[in-house]
Amino acid sequence: MYAAFYNLTGRPFQLTPDPRFYFSSRTHKKAMAYLTYGMNQGEGFIVITGDIGAGKTTLVGHMFEELDREKYIAATVVTTQLDADNVLRMVAKAFGIAQEGMDKATLLERIEAFLIDSHNRGKRVLLIVDESQNLPTGALEELRMLSNFQFDDRPLLQSFLLGQPQFRDKLANDPDLEQLRQRIIASYHLEPMQEAETASYIEHRLQHVGWKDDPSFTREAFRRIHEFTDGVPRRVNTLASRLLLFGYLEELHEINLDVVNEVIEDLERDNEAGSEPEEPVIGEIEIPNKKAADRPAVSTGGAAAGTQKKYIDTDLSRRIEVLERNLLAQQKTLDRALEIVASYFDRFEGGESPDVD
Repeated sequence: MYAAFYNLTGRPFQLTPDPRFYFSSRTHKKAMAYLTYGMNQGEGFIVITGDIGAGKTTLVGHMFEELDREKYIAATVVTTQLDADNVLRMVAKAFGIAQEGMDKATLLERIEAFLIDSHNRGKRVLLIVDESQNLPTGALEELRMLSNFQFDDRPLLQSFLLGQPQFRDKLANDPDLEQLRQRIIASYHLEPMQEAETASYIEHRLQHVGWKDDPSFTREAFRRIHEFTDGVPRRVNTLASRLLLFGYLEELHEINLDVVNEVIEDLERDNEAGSEPEEPVIGEIEIPNKKAADRPAVSTGGAAAGTQKKYIDTDLSRRIEVLERNLLAQQKTLDRALEIVASYFDRFEGGESPDVD
């Protein structure tokens, strides 16, 4: 919706990782240097950690986009709570190796044969394991065992482990992972973006989809966006996307501090309404007193003249408020669409031939 209103060629703030929107912030430059060093070593494990939404997947995806596909074979495994045997099956599946119905020994033979064949064809094999914090120690040990495969004294597989901060703690403190720790040749923790970088990040993504300073952002708006998101890319994407949607609905061409604050309040209300309290929260509000015939049969508990107290479930009221706000936004979108359709009919009736894609 907002892309057409602002003459953008696509959605600049989608939440799914997209290497095309890679932004080289200070922390991402350092991480890329570690990745490049590790790649040049050609063995062992490279570990990248960071908070949720810090850009780990986008970082590695960008690096792999630059690789020569004639020289590298790369596959990604996104983990859940996989045990040792199942993580091997996921690795095999990622590389297109048949694995259904096979025992562990046969599966390892198939993986080794694939790695040797790739080596003979002059290709390096890279494995990316995302959400590594979900893997139990046994599964991580199986990944370490895969790094033992060699041919002519050359390692056949290099692995990249991406995870949240708790994965870094696990690697440092789990005594059963000592051998894996010895195979880590590079490790880096992604930090949030700084304030100036947050503004540059937003402009970078907008420019990637043809942004021509419409809408414009004030300096105070950028500062508030950074303050609310802490410079975490995915949080920035969430807020920026809502700002553009709000701007479209209100037909705005400048995003200022007041706009950002209003959208932040909406987001916070949505988050509050989306959380389930253990027990209903009962509060009280004061409403104007009505005529006796119109007054609901509730106990006023001695309310002062001119008002009456009504006890309600405040969690329910927040949900109703969010629903009403969403319905209002949808109504505005529908009204806008009807205006566009009506303009086409007016032009058609006036003898024009409307341009319709």
